[in-house]
Amino acid sequence: MVAQSLELSYEFFPPRTEAGISKLAETRRELAHYHPEFFSVTFGAGGSTRDRTLETVLDIQHNSDVAACPHLTCVGATNAEILELVNLYQQHGINRLVILRGDLPSGMIGMGECKFAADLVHLIREHFADHFTIAVAAYPEAHPDASNLLQDIEFFAEKMQAGANLAITQYFFNNDSYFNFMEHCARKNIQQPVIPGIMPITNFNNLKKFSKQCGAEIPRWIKKSMAAYENDLESQRQFGIEIVTKMIDELIRNDVPGLHFYTMNQSALIKTLLKNLNLDG
Repeated sequence: MVAQSLELSYEFFPPRTEAGISKLAETRRELAHYHPEFFSVTFGAGGSTRDRTLETVLDIQHNSDVAACPHLTCVGATNAEILELVNLYQQHGINRLVILRGDLPSGMIGMGECKFAADLVHLIREHFADHFTIAVAAYPEAHPDASNLLQDIEFFAEKMQAGANLAITQYFFNNDSYFNFMEHCARKNIQQPVIPGIMPITNFNNLKKFSKQCGAEIPRWIKKSMAAYENDLESQRQFGIEIVTKMIDELIRNDVPGLHFYTMNQSALIKTLLKNLNLDG
């Protein structure tokens, strides 16, 4: 049984096809079994998935027993556009948001009126007070745009001081990076929960490419071990399960406040991980 103090949540991306919509609905039903706090839905760079994000969020909110939590970014958007969307979410009974600066898509000029995530948190608090529980991003290995971790901690502190209730980390495969980040938070007197983001290892080649883009480090020993299984996808899968299971177990033993799974709209590996950890109810 999941410990009452350990909150689970899952992240989805808005599907593009009818088959994808059906697959996500099945994934949602399977993961709802674990009584998560919320299902979050990503928002493409520069709002590129705005309509599909909205459709997915409202589908979850009205056809699921789990709270929907849309991602919201400020890059390339006016404050009026942001407030219009957030007002729509409020009207539909949504009371959670994941607030991010967002990435500037190729060819887009101009960051928008809110330059940083802290500005967006300020804007939401100014217009909606405490209606929304706001989560922001944390980067235990530093954001790719930050000069160093200490600078990134300063930016993170600004987001928390602006009114964020909690943070969700970029995924990592070295727990020491999370523990080190939490030590920096303690020195800054940041007391809001910082929930580890967990990425199950599915396609390792794709994971390497994505990790390079987002600044998540894959330890050398994992790369070397995966290379040994290059022509054996099932062994890669089993090794990935073993790595992430041990990582989560250590996090739980160190009393993390929750776990946020990056699902890639799939449930099979997550269900296996939760079963291995006796978190499957």
